[in-house]
Amino acid sequence: MSSTQKPTASERSELQVRSLLGEIAQHAQRDIPPDEFHAEFLRRVVSALGAVGGGLWTLERGSLTLAYQINFKELRLEDDDVEKQHARTLIRLLPSPDTGTLLPPHSGSEGNNDISNPTEHLLICCPIRTELEMVGIVEIIHRADTPVAVQQGFVQFVAQTCQLATDYYKNRQLRHFGERQNLWVVLEDFTRTIHQSLDPKLTAYTVANEGRRLIGCDRVSIALRQGKNCPIAAVSGQDTVNKRSTTVRLLGKLATAVLKAGEPLWYTGDTSDFPPQIERTIEKYVDESHSKMIAIYPLFHRKKEHEKEQLEKHRKKRLRPFGVMIAEQIGDSQLTEQTRKRTDIVAEHAGSALGNALEHKSIFLLPVWTTIGKSKQLVMGETLPKTLAVVACILTVLGILFFLPWDFPMNCDGKLEPINRQRIYSPIDADVKRLYVDHNQRVQGPSEEMSGSLLVELRSQDLESRKIELEGQVKEITERLTSLGLQLEDPERQLRDHERAEYVGRWEVAKIQLNTAQQKLDIFMRDEMPNLYITSPMDGVVVSWRLKDRIVEKRPITRMQYVMEIADLDGDWQLELLMPEKRMGYITEQQLRNTDQPLKVEFRLASTPTVTYYGTVSEIHCRAEVRSEGGGAGAMATAMNTVWIKVAIDDWESIPLKDRLPGGECIAKINCGKRPVGYVLFYEVIVYVQKNILFRWF
Repeated sequence: MSSTQKPTASERSELQVRSLLGEIAQHAQRDIPPDEFHAEFLRRVVSALGAVGGGLWTLERGSLTLAYQINFKELRLEDDDVEKQHARTLIRLLPSPDTGTLLPPHSGSEGNNDISNPTEHLLICCPIRTELEMVGIVEIIHRADTPVAVQQGFVQFVAQTCQLATDYYKNRQLRHFGERQNLWVVLEDFTRTIHQSLDPKLTAYTVANEGRRLIGCDRVSIALRQGKNCPIAAVSGQDTVNKRSTTVRLLGKLATAVLKAGEPLWYTGDTSDFPPQIERTIEKYVDESHSKMIAIYPLFHRKKEHEKEQLEKHRKKRLRPFGVMIAEQIGDSQLTEQTRKRTDIVAEHAGSALGNALEHKSIFLLPVWTTIGKSKQLVMGETLPKTLAVVACILTVLGILFFLPWDFPMNCDGKLEPINRQRIYSPIDADVKRLYVDHNQRVQGPSEEMSGSLLVELRSQDLESRKIELEGQVKEITERLTSLGLQLEDPERQLRDHERAEYVGRWEVAKIQLNTAQQKLDIFMRDEMPNLYITSPMDGVVVSWRLKDRIVEKRPITRMQYVMEIADLDGDWQLELLMPEKRMGYITEQQLRNTDQPLKVEFRLASTPTVTYYGTVSEIHCRAEVRSEGGGAGAMATAMNTVWIKVAIDDWESIPLKDRLPGGECIAKINCGKRPVGYVLFYEVIVYVQKNILFRWF
């Protein structure tokens, strides 16, 4: 049988000490806050030594601060002299060796009054330092009756644990240097980005977006002063700012209030220390946006040092901010020192970048000075010959535009029409009885033998009733006249003289009535009844389209309603142009200049746009009207005020029969003499400037 040997008390103590040292070493390698490390470190050291208590002091700005303590009241430092002596001792022990210092109770010497232990406890002190800085000192409070042989072991143990603490601070410094290096890289990139442009709007958006990334917050907004107000100019993460938004308007009011105060403002949930006007505004905005943390910084344009010295003599009031930067945290109200420092940095650089951009934009006639500055390069070095060549080309082109004469035509749209044509209208209100012709059918006009080709036969109930009525009147009076004649000629009737005179008078009256009625009937048959038959007034061709669709039997038509059009396609042709009124001045001027010669015209038909025909102006209408038909498509579409111009074609027979289409569109140019090339090309622009700018303003 084998037996297990149990460890002795000293071995168990050694194992426990090693375990504590391992735990301290593990904590030293972790990335934890200093307060947490101090607590874990000191508890394990005090526990391993079985000490009464202890304290860990850190050096901050030249003075020691108690970062963590365990039973530190056991030192009983109520007396001011004892407390001051204890503080001087710790300061003197900072540069002592890392091996630690043992201070017996009530120890000290007359020659060295700064290092002493005025307490009743044994003190074990060991500094913590790295290669770069002094961190602090560890102070262990132990019982005074501890054996002398054990005391040296305690000192070595404390020195060893302080070496582990030194590793924690070294690692923390390395991480801090890494973060600072990353911060400098980000800050350098931020500074370079916001100074790339001198456009205030673009710079504001760049500061908002890049500043949010550098600060690490949820949203950054930039507000720029406009008079007494300070509206929002840019918001991070948004291409445009909706100025009608309630959140944006409230944020602008908050920025205006802080702008007037001129001091930075930090909101983390408490507004008790804020001025009343800012308190009310920020509460309304927080209720709308639900932000937990808000940092508002007025932006100042910082001048260079030598500029400051020059302006300081003439400055009577403090520097006014030109805008505000707002950083917001929506989900967390915790404010860290890192956030505060980075916000300060972003606000300072934003003020410089935006101030330069606003100052650059405020320069009077900036585009002119920029152009003048860039033009200097055109006359230097190798660019001078090129510049002279370009200038020579420009002068040549200007000379051509101003001095070279060129034909000056006035363009317009028109139609090709036969000269001899007539439009047929209904003479009365009637119904269509029968249509005798169709589109493209040749008809004949009136002659000695006939009255012309019958086009349309009408039916009118009014005319038929009038005819029956007149014929009835003639028949009635005829019968009455016949009856009176028989009574006068009847031999069996012995009429007295007065009776015969009466019958003779009635017979004469009836004869006159019959003559009148017959004349009315003849006039009616001669003047009214022919209106029921619409005949062709001329020889030609029916050019109206879809007659049978428009004019059908029993369809009523009204008096003066358009029925059809007849044109002599074998006769002479002409152009009917619609010239815009604004171009008539040039035509009239050319007429007055050359009264003995008609105006020359060039035109092309839409059916054959490659062939040019010529003519002369034969007639110009004396009235300008807005015509909805009879002109070109352009005039009809725009409904411009136009003047009707007739053009006699020089050789109309040269136009092929297939292109002689009544109403065929054409484009014509009326020659108005010669003008400089520049005026010919840009006369519409010149007229527009003279009419709408020079005339209205000068």
